[in-house]
Amino acid sequence: MAFMAVLESDLRALSVEARRRYPAVKDGAEHAILKLRSLASPDEIAHNEDILRIFLVACEVKTVKLSVIGLSCLQKLISHDAVAPSALKEILATLKDVGEDATQVSWEDTGEDEKYDLHGEMADETVQLKTLQTILIIFQSRLQPDNEEHMAQALGICLRLLENNRSSDSVRNTAAATFRQAVALIFDHVVSAESLPAGKFSSGGYIARTSSVTSDINRSINRLGSLELEYLSGGAISMRETLTRAGKLGIRLLEDLTALAAGGSAIWLRVSSIQRTFALDILEFILSNYVVVFRTLLPYEQVLQHQICSLLMTSLRTNTELEGEAGEPYFRRLVLRSVAHIIRLYSSSLITESEVFLSMLLRVISLDLPLWHRILVLEILRGFCVEARTLRILFQNFDMDPKNTNIVEGMVKALARVVSSVQFQDTCEESLAAVAGMFSSKAKGIEWSLDNDASNTAVLVASEAHAISLAIEGLLGVVFTVATLTDEAVDVGELESPRCDSDTRAKCTGKTAVLCMSMVDSMWLTILDALSLILTKSQGEAIVLEILKGYQAFTQACGVLQAVEPLNSFLASLCKFTINIPNEVEKRSTLQSPGSKRSEPFADQRDNIVLTPKNVQALRTLFNIAHRLHNVLGPSWVLVLDTLAALDRAIHSPHATTQEVSTAAAKLTRESSGQYSDFNILSSLNSQLFESSGMMHVSAVKSLLSALRQLSHQCMVGTLSGFGQASTQRIGSISFSVEKMISILVNNLHRVEPLWDEVIGHFLELAESSNQHLRNMALDALDQSICAVLGSDQFQEHESPRFHCASNDMETITEELRSLECAVISPLKVLYFSTQSVEIRAGSLKILLHVLERHGDKLHYSWPNILDMLRSVADASEKDLVTLGFQSLRIIMNDGLSTIPADCLHVCIDVTGAYSAQRTELNISLTAIGLLWTSTDFIAKGLHCGTTEEKNIGNFDVHLSSRQRNCEKTEEQAPNLEVNRVSDQSLLVNIVDRDKLLFAVFSLLQDLGADERPEVRNSAVRTLFQTLGSHGQKLSKSMWEDCLWNYVFPTLDRASHMAATSSKDEWHGKELGTRAGKAVHMLIHHSRNTAQKQWDETLVLVLGGTARILRSFFPFLRCLSNFWSGWESLILLVKNSILNGSKEVAIAAINCLQSTVLSHSPKGNLPMPYLKSVLDVYEFVLLKSTNYSGSTASKVKQEIIHGLGELYLQAQGMFDSGMYTQLLSVIDLANKEAKSTNNNFEAEFGHVPPMQRTVLETLPLLRPPEHLVSLWCLFLQKLLHYLPASNYSLENEGISAEQASNEGHVPDTRKMTEVPNGNTSVPPKKLDATMAGISSHLFAEKLVPMLVDLFLQAPVAEKYDIFPDVVQGLGRCMTTRRESPDGSLWRLAVEGFNRILIDDVEKLASGGPNSSIRKPARIRIWKEVADVYEIFLVGYCGRALPSNSYSAASLKADESLEMNILDILGDKILKSQIDAPLDILKRFIATLDRCASRTCSLPVETVELMPSHCSRFSLTCLHKLFSLSSYEDSDWNSTKSEVSKISVMTLLIRCEYILRKFLTDENDIGDHPLPSARVEEIIFVLQELARLLIHPDAASVLPLHPYLKGGLLEENNGKRSHLLVLFPSFCELVISR
Repeated sequence: MAFMAVLESDLRALSVEARRRYPAVKDGAEHAILKLRSLASPDEIAHNEDILRIFLVACEVKTVKLSVIGLSCLQKLISHDAVAPSALKEILATLKDVGEDATQVSWEDTGEDEKYDLHGEMADETVQLKTLQTILIIFQSRLQPDNEEHMAQALGICLRLLENNRSSDSVRNTAAATFRQAVALIFDHVVSAESLPAGKFSSGGYIARTSSVTSDINRSINRLGSLELEYLSGGAISMRETLTRAGKLGIRLLEDLTALAAGGSAIWLRVSSIQRTFALDILEFILSNYVVVFRTLLPYEQVLQHQICSLLMTSLRTNTELEGEAGEPYFRRLVLRSVAHIIRLYSSSLITESEVFLSMLLRVISLDLPLWHRILVLEILRGFCVEARTLRILFQNFDMDPKNTNIVEGMVKALARVVSSVQFQDTCEESLAAVAGMFSSKAKGIEWSLDNDASNTAVLVASEAHAISLAIEGLLGVVFTVATLTDEAVDVGELESPRCDSDTRAKCTGKTAVLCMSMVDSMWLTILDALSLILTKSQGEAIVLEILKGYQAFTQACGVLQAVEPLNSFLASLCKFTINIPNEVEKRSTLQSPGSKRSEPFADQRDNIVLTPKNVQALRTLFNIAHRLHNVLGPSWVLVLDTLAALDRAIHSPHATTQEVSTAAAKLTRESSGQYSDFNILSSLNSQLFESSGMMHVSAVKSLLSALRQLSHQCMVGTLSGFGQASTQRIGSISFSVEKMISILVNNLHRVEPLWDEVIGHFLELAESSNQHLRNMALDALDQSICAVLGSDQFQEHESPRFHCASNDMETITEELRSLECAVISPLKVLYFSTQSVEIRAGSLKILLHVLERHGDKLHYSWPNILDMLRSVADASEKDLVTLGFQSLRIIMNDGLSTIPADCLHVCIDVTGAYSAQRTELNISLTAIGLLWTSTDFIAKGLHCGTTEEKNIGNFDVHLSSRQRNCEKTEEQAPNLEVNRVSDQSLLVNIVDRDKLLFAVFSLLQDLGADERPEVRNSAVRTLFQTLGSHGQKLSKSMWEDCLWNYVFPTLDRASHMAATSSKDEWHGKELGTRAGKAVHMLIHHSRNTAQKQWDETLVLVLGGTARILRSFFPFLRCLSNFWSGWESLILLVKNSILNGSKEVAIAAINCLQSTVLSHSPKGNLPMPYLKSVLDVYEFVLLKSTNYSGSTASKVKQEIIHGLGELYLQAQGMFDSGMYTQLLSVIDLANKEAKSTNNNFEAEFGHVPPMQRTVLETLPLLRPPEHLVSLWCLFLQKLLHYLPASNYSLENEGISAEQASNEGHVPDTRKMTEVPNGNTSVPPKKLDATMAGISSHLFAEKLVPMLVDLFLQAPVAEKYDIFPDVVQGLGRCMTTRRESPDGSLWRLAVEGFNRILIDDVEKLASGGPNSSIRKPARIRIWKEVADVYEIFLVGYCGRALPSNSYSAASLKADESLEMNILDILGDKILKSQIDAPLDILKRFIATLDRCASRTCSLPVETVELMPSHCSRFSLTCLHKLFSLSSYEDSDWNSTKSEVSKISVMTLLIRCEYILRKFLTDENDIGDHPLPSARVEEIIFVLQELARLLIHPDAASVLPLHPYLKGGLLEENNGKRSHLLVLFPSFCELVISR
């Protein structure tokens, strides 16, 4: 073992050290080594005395080194329990001798190398210290003395070394420490021997001051938390009188220590005296650390009560002069500390003694004692105050016991007197500054100290400041103790936590709660006075912060304890330190100070609020209190809110700062002076306080709201009675109250209902204020509040609980929502109906508007109130109110119908009708009517899949019917589909309700259709019919019958009646002002300046709406019962409207019928009677139209004609011959009427009259249908009647329409007469009749191209039947060239004539004559053609015209036209294979010949007078004869052969005549030259004759001798036989000159 090896080493060292002078010791050591080697454990060593003996012998030798070795080895043996207990006596004796003789050791024989003088003292000290170590080891080992003799001997060694004057300081200190440890070990042994709970009741000594009083309170709680409450509160404890041996040793030691502390001697310890301070210190140690011994063992308690307390009382007396050690501050400190321990730990059992001690301590405070003495006492009192448990015990044992003195109350008052004494000191300011410095240093964790060279005055000030600091800390200790005990009462359940959600708080009945309440009642006023004094006079941040913590702690405790008066007092005091608002005197002094500039505006001096750091901290404290006590403040909220209102004004004031600045500096902006962060923090705290209201109990929130309302009421009274700056401040407070009420409401939306009445009630009160600003504020707040509640989560999830909860839960939730929603919306109605102020009413309507805009979709139960309110607004006379109310209604109708309950829809419609009928604002009425249309759209949504009866409406439309059949099929497959769609509000209304709603809308619109205002009634009418037109397919038969007989036809009749009976007096517009004394009126358009004209406009709309309905639903409507009677009444109304109404009405009436016919006749949905009735109406109107004329009648007739054309175009398949004949008759009647009334129109205006133009537009549409082909002749004959000479009618010829259609021609009765010069003319009588039938040719000019086009489109058979008539008609038009040479009619007729001839010739050339056409008909056609050619070419072409009547371009165009007709005749007709008879061909050739004879037949004197175009025309005709006579090898046919035969004979005759005429003229004129025309003609003839080749067939008809004919045929086929015929003439020309 290591211990054995170390011990052997020590023995060997001892042997070496003693080998020279102490051989016995050397031998003993060697012997012990041998013995040691035979031992195996410390226990065996303990039973062998040889080893112990050698060490004791070494100690007894008066040599330091040997003594040290011996003591060291002795310590090792004792530490390892290698010494038997029986050897304790011998060891103690040896230690006693060694300790006493250590300083007497001689060093003369210790060796030559040792330094006696230098090391002697050190050696002595070493032995003493080794001795003390050994004593302590003995007490710590199993050798601890257990009898009085050994104990006294061991302790005596320590005390003698302690009191030995020759002992060094280290020895004394070691001796004192060893003694203290020995005492502790002895009392530990007592605790163990007496079976006491070790360490459970020890206090741990005195509490040192920390950085804050709060920390001291926490430490005291932690230290004393283990003490059982019954011990500390004087509970029953079983005391023991008998003691064990260890207990008796302890009591002997305690008694000796008490005697030594009192200045006596220790009998048992055999010590005459020691320092009293040491003894007192040991006693203080025992009292503080072994409480359990004194509280359990009666002998110890008796020693404490009779001896120790007497000792302390004697030492504590201050009535005599203290001398010696007892007057030293250290001794006084020990005495006071011991007293403090007794009071702290034993006051429960030592009531009287503790009371005496406390009374003496309090008396010391008031005595004129040295300041250090009072400071010591104050430190003790402070210690009591900061120890919550101690203060609690003292208050329970003394203040709460009527028999005892109110010690704690006296202690608080004493501390308060110390604090208040500062204001009476000459060095008040210095002391307060020193106090602030001390608190600041303490907060930083450093020791406050004076400078080394500080004066006496500074030291005095510092001492006084120290005393004041202690007193302040003591008072704060009391405050924090009360707060701590209150928290404990809350923790154990005696008090309710301020966070507890409880409406009523139980009374304080718990032991701790009663204690706290008693403490508050007895001390709050004293504490408040002292703390408020220091807080007022101090500016140091640390002390202010500490005192404010005290304010906060005490106020919170009062709140928890429901101590209203202390709570309010502390709050009021705290609020005084929050905002520095200068009073009027300060303001006045600032303004009147000499240094102020009088030019500064007074506005700069107002509200110069300066927030010092103290103010800021006080505000933060106030916020903390409010946060902590929000559930218990109750009425005390008013104090807090008043301050917060002032803070709010300061935050928003431009004149507020957070530092002490001069007036000039106050003008700086908040940012530039660096205060913005403080204001931000305060503003944030202010907001957080009210935002946290969501965590308060409902009753607390009500209290807060009540306080805000009270604050606002107080300021309202002042606002009404005051003015100026004060009034502005009050308004600011009211604004604060309102703003915070809104904040509270917003943060309590989850439980808003119990708070709502309080908040809204106040807003309604403000709204009734006479102050404009307050009213606006109230309205804004009401708006924000309502919108905030409706935007909350419970309204966000408005729909879900209704359909996803159990029935009972759903009913509960529904009822809660109903109650809340009605409560939220009802204030608007109350506000509106409770006042006559337009401004307030407008404000309530604006709020409603905002609510509907933002949250209208969340409303469900409050619609009756809203609609009732809006209904009353409609009757208001103020335009602004009506406008605002209607804006809300428009939102409802446009966006909210789907969310409105079904039972409110009819109310909504009625309200909309009320706005439509109001007369305040016209535009509102018009827009409201549009909203009625919107409502019908919504209502009709539910009818798209209705009953089977409804679906019958769409039977007229195949697609619609198919879609509805699909809908029926879907309903059969999924009958529950609509039931599952409960989320769609529109589907919750059943069909019957929808019918009622629609009829309600229709009824409103019908009533509005009779409104005096034209705009309103027109809009209503338009909406009524648009609604029916849009949703008619969803209405059932029964509904349609009701609509027709109750709404449509009555509306028609009323509009027609009003249009017929209304006044025709001209209106004057709105008076705009006066000019020159005369009224100036707004201009009204002439079309609307009478009541009748306005009603005409309405009637037009009614007719248009009726037309839309008939156009959309006629097939369905005609299936309704009695619809024909309705149709007849409509027909009658249309007749009257056309004949008696204005132009617009007449046209609308026509369109009403027209649109119906046009829409349904192509589909076959219009029965014949309806079509016939429309034709009858048109015919009747045109027959009656002779009774009136003018532009209106003309326009109406034009519409009728247009309508007839469109009607026939769409319904021609339904026409029979009779209806078609009637149609043509109607058109003819209209055209005749137009002719009779527009005779001079064309001459005046140069164009076709409108009526005839309309007829022209309509006629192309009237071509007969395919099933009435036979009527083409009739149709074309009607057209021919409109050409010149139209009076020559079929009626005059006795041919009926049927005969004309069957026979296809009209006999020609006109004859032509030939005049000597070859011109043909119409008989004069016939011509006169022709010209009398028409006044001008403009109508015919438009008709001719149309006639030609229609004729070419006609069927073949019918076309050839009418062909002669058409040619004849065109011929008549062509003859108009003479009277109108510059007109277009003859030109158009020529073009048309050419077209039909070319068409006919081409068809003949391609297929020959149609077999269905009889030859006489063809002959008649060619006869008429020949007549036209003969008349026009001979009589009207190539003629001289008056000079200046034609331009060169016109002459050229006409000449071209003449050449064209010659080309058609000569090149197209006569050279084609046609079926014209021979006589017709001869007439064609003869006509050409007659035209070619123009030049040669004139006398030579007049030829020069003939225009050049006439000679060219004559040459062209002559050229056609040469062309027809010539032979071309290609395309020769029989017609050409016959034409060639005829033409060659005619040509030769004409050539012979020309040659002879030339010879005659040449002889007659003599030497004069012939006219150029005659020369050109003769040259042309000779040239053409030279080129002419004729066909043998043509040569066969020449008048030649047979011999010549035969010879010519043999030689050249007779192609030039014609030259032989003219040979005699040629010979005469040769021999001429």
